[in-house]
Amino acid sequence: MPEPTRTDPDPGLCATCRHARRVDTPRTRYWLCQLSFTDERFDKYPRLPVRTCDGYRPIEGEPSRDR
Repeated sequence: MPEPTRTDPDPGLCATCRHARRVDTPRTRYWLCQLSFTDERFDKYPRLPVRTCDGYRPIEGEPSRDR
């Protein structure tokens, strides 16, 4: 039986947000929103791709995207 292939969804804004942390598993990649620990408006694992987000803050040195 062939090994399942890993899927890497487009994270949208999470890819360049200082609050997002990538969580890799053997089958997929999740994006964890650390704002969810202190603010219930944010999902722990947001539905991807994230196109708009009130908590979006770009990582230092990254070009800013629309929030």
